[in-house]
Amino acid sequence: MNLRKKFRIGVIGGSEINSRIYEIAYKVGREIAKNDCILVCGGLGGVMEAVSKGAKENGGIVIGILPGTDADDANPYVDIPIPTGISYARNMIVVLNSDVIIAIDGKYGTLSEISYANIFGKKVIGIETWEIEGVEKADNAEDAVKKAISFLKSNKF
Repeated sequence: MNLRKKFRIGVIGGSEINSRIYEIAYKVGREIAKNDCILVCGGLGGVMEAVSKGAKENGGIVIGILPGTDADDANPYVDIPIPTGISYARNMIVVLNSDVIIAIDGKYGTLSEISYANIFGKKVIGIETWEIEGVEKADNAEDAVKKAISFLKSNKF
């Protein structure tokens, strides 16, 4: 299995979420794994934990780009924790290590990641997140992952 040839889908979103957003994020992770893609996220709680759990429980690979210096800070579903020691500046690293971004919910940290994605020309698909230029709306988890993969295939990633 050549991991370098797999699509890397970054998922960004809030660290404090309700059960409905948790379920959406879990389903996004599940769909990423079912489509044999690698999940890239911030590796902590909230959307990051839910999407990681969804991917991991469905056979996926999870990379967590952590803000701190301790790999043990990663949620239990992260396969590859990458401590950065650069706090919120790690948001740029999450984006740069993703072929496409799915944004779910979120506040200003998520907005910064959307901004980085726009700066670096990364496609952003959003579910119940910031409605701004550069974010294509998806109706649900399945729709978001389908749009992400369709974009990647049509752009020959």
